[in-house]
Amino acid sequence: MRATTTGRVLHDPKGGSFRFDAGAVCLDFAHTGGEGRYAVFETLHEPADLARWLAEPPLDAAVTVPVTAGELAAAKTLRQAIWVAAHAQAARRTLPARAVTDINQAASEPPLVPQLAAGTAGWAAPVRATQALSTLAREMIELLSGPLSGRIRECASDDCPLVFVDSSRPGARRWCAMERCGNRHKLRALRARRATDT
Repeated sequence: MRATTTGRVLHDPKGGSFRFDAGAVCLDFAHTGGEGRYAVFETLHEPADLARWLAEPPLDAAVTVPVTAGELAAAKTLRQAIWVAAHAQAARRTLPARAVTDINQAASEPPLVPQLAAGTAGWAAPVRATQALSTLAREMIELLSGPLSGRIRECASDDCPLVFVDSSRPGARRWCAMERCGNRHKLRALRARRATDT
C-alpha cells in the first residue's frame, strides 16, 4: 500500500456525515456498504461507483480499463469477507473459513504495480479493478497476520458496528470517531450523572 493516511467521509442514510479513519484502506473499503441490514449504506451500486472509490485517495488507483459487472460482484464479495474477518478478529474469534477463502482468492490475482514517474509514485498501466482488489486483499492478509492484528477493534458504542485498527500509542482507542460515538457516550454519561445528582 502506498497510503500514509486513510479514512473517508461516511454518510448516514438518515442524514449527516462524519469522517471515519479505519486505519487501513482495506477496512475503509469494508465500510462502503454491505448485506442485510447494512444494505442501506450501499455506495457501490454500479461499476462506475467502484471505479470512483478506487480512484480516490489514498489508493489513487484510477482504472484504465472499465470496471465490469463481474468485478463489481467480486468487489462486494471481498468487501463482505473483509468485514466478517475484521469483526471476527476484533472479537478474538476464529476467522470464518469462507471469509479467508474469499480474501485469498482476491489476493491470488496480480496486484497493482507501483511505478515512479517524474519523482511521483503511481500505478503502472493498465490499472484494472481486479488488481486494486488484490492489493486490498493483500493488505488485509498483512493486517490479520501482522503486528497490528491484535489492534483490530469494533467501536465500543452499543449500536455502532464500525471496525478499525487502533494505531494509537497506548492502544486505547474505543470509538469509531470521537466526534461521533465518543461524544455521544460522553453526553449519555453526563446525563446519567446529572440524573443521579437530582
